Amino acid sequence: MKGKPIRIFTTTWCGDCFRAKSFLDRNGVRYEEVDIEKNEAALQTVMNANGGRRRVPTFEIDGQFHGNPAINELAKLVGLVEAPPVEAPRASR
Repeated sequence: MKGKPIRIFTTTWCGDCFRAKSFLDRNGVRYEEVDIEKNEAALQTVMNANGGRRRVPTFEIDGQFHGNPAINELAKLVGLVEAPPVEAPRASR
């Protein structure tokens, strides 16, 4: 990740958290990990970002929250894969 701060909200028992952190580690992406079971403010942040749910992993990337994205989506979010350009809708005739 080129300069964008990444924070990952996790728990110790979460398999998806482990997989996401392993993916980031393998690709040399730096991040800050916050265990929501040890940090009440972090738990509230996660719940606010996910409609009241304790959804982990939740990523905060460049000020935006992403609840448990698939690995291919995470790769795009952290800049490992270029996201395809969004095409403008075509005018109907």
